[in-house]
Amino acid sequence: MSKISSQEILYYIDAILKYSNYGKAAKSLYISQPYLTQVIKRVENELNCELITRNKLPYRLTEQGKIYYQYLTSLENNYAKLLREISDVSDIDKTVIKIGVLPSLGTYLLPLFLPDFLTLHPDCRIELLESLPEKNEKLTQNNELDFWIGQNSRNISPNLNSVSWGRHRYRAVIPRCSDLYQENTAVIGEGSIDISKILCQKLVLTSKGSAIRKQIDQLLNLYKVEPRIIMESTEINTILKLATGNLGITFIPESVYVKESPSEYNLYQIPIDELSLDYFIAYHNERKLSNIDHDLINAFLIHGQNNSDLGE
Repeated sequence: MSKISSQEILYYIDAILKYSNYGKAAKSLYISQPYLTQVIKRVENELNCELITRNKLPYRLTEQGKIYYQYLTSLENNYAKLLREISDVSDIDKTVIKIGVLPSLGTYLLPLFLPDFLTLHPDCRIELLESLPEKNEKLTQNNELDFWIGQNSRNISPNLNSVSWGRHRYRAVIPRCSDLYQENTAVIGEGSIDISKILCQKLVLTSKGSAIRKQIDQLLNLYKVEPRIIMESTEINTILKLATGNLGITFIPESVYVKESPSEYNLYQIPIDELSLDYFIAYHNERKLSNIDHDLINAFLIHGQNNSDLGE
């Protein structure tokens, strides 16, 4: 077999499939075209088959090429697993805590309590999985995550335990394009706009499956409103920029900073009884909490108390 590593060959094949051109692929890999051609040809000779179809664009893997590609991928996955296992043995005296969190939520919450926790437990290693709530919930249920940090604990699976900060508020961002926009007004008084009227406007929302979207969908169902959703995104900061950019109304937790700009949009604080959220940390109800686990939860709760004015 070729002395070139499986990872390198994977890179080479990926580049050829991406560009459907050996010259461009070689340039992107910072190698010469003759060398790239020679490597692929050598592997094909060793396997006695063609890996990539070159007679039409775009280039595709042959059936034999697919089998070989899968083989290379499995080698890389096994090697990565080997490195993780070696790392786990090397760090056997260290506690590793795996935490799942939505990226935009982690940006706000994690800096509030993790530094204090790690000061208390400097030998503890935190592994973050920044993903959508549905994935984090499933992984926590399967014990592939130790903890899941999210919002709106009343919607999580019954086989998870959670502790929360209590209720926090939302604000609506109302841009100029909305009929509800009030000129030269930074903040519209709480309770002065009917929530059903806001829901009838053009909306930019987080994608289906997000904690915020679930709440908005419940409100839409409650008020029997057929929404006019202009755009969706998995990133709340993208939604915020679209709303402040005059695309439509959106709903933002108070934890997300929004600069006041009365000439461009209004901020409307929604009554907490109409729409609210709670930040929580959850774990499988069969998990036996260690002292370090308790310290992590307590660090989370202490900062929740320090920020409780958001929900007042």
